Amino acid sequence: MPDAPAADQIRLLDVQDLDLRAQQARHRRGHLPVIVQIQELTGRLTDLDEARVASNTKVNDLKRAVQKAEDDVQTVRDRAARDTARLESGQGSAKDLQALQSELEVLTRRKEALEDIELEAMDALETAEQELASAKEQVDAIGAQIEELTAERDVAWGEVDAELATIAEERAATVAGLDAGLIALYEKLRDAQGGIGAAALAHGQCLGCRTQLNPGDLRAIEGRPADAIVRCEECGRILVRGAKK
Repeated sequence: MPDAPAADQIRLLDVQDLDLRAQQARHRRGHLPVIVQIQELTGRLTDLDEARVASNTKVNDLKRAVQKAEDDVQTVRDRAARDTARLESGQGSAKDLQALQSELEVLTRRKEALEDIELEAMDALETAEQELASAKEQVDAIGAQIEELTAERDVAWGEVDAELATIAEERAATVAGLDAGLIALYEKLRDAQGGIGAAALAHGQCLGCRTQLNPGDLRAIEGRPADAIVRCEECGRILVRGAKK
């Protein structure tokens, strides 16, 4: 087991504290309540936008249906107008005039049926346009909420990033001059132990895994030189002796 100055080992706990602060800050950054709100609203926006697209398609289809109904009604009206003009002119044989009269009756019934279709299509179009307007309004409202929350998130991220920058500066100053082998071992253990590579030994307990060391292990540790790097038998972390904890 390599050695490192006792003072360096004690300073290592300051590095560990800074690393934990950074880890907690990064966790906060990724788990801001506003992020959950943005995700939920984004999901709702996707659903609403799909509904808006569907409503828009429906409106366009109904507009074409209304236009077709209007065209059909106008065609019948034009035909009826021509037949009426010919009938009123009195030109043609009695048989022709009677045929015109019969056709006008058919055209009248046809026009009434087509006008009913036209009214139904217009009513359906009006309803669809209202639905589309409502969908657009909701999409705009949710979009505005997302923009507002995104701005809020960015402010919070900026604050955490500033905190992380400060911690990084403090860490660099704290690490400077520490035993290279000690730092290398600490980094290796920190990666393997969920962010904690070193812990104080206080009152016979490893504060990394909260294991109470047995008297025999404690006596063995106490018998080691001050610069000896001691590891917890339970979790393997560096045990720092003499720390004020």
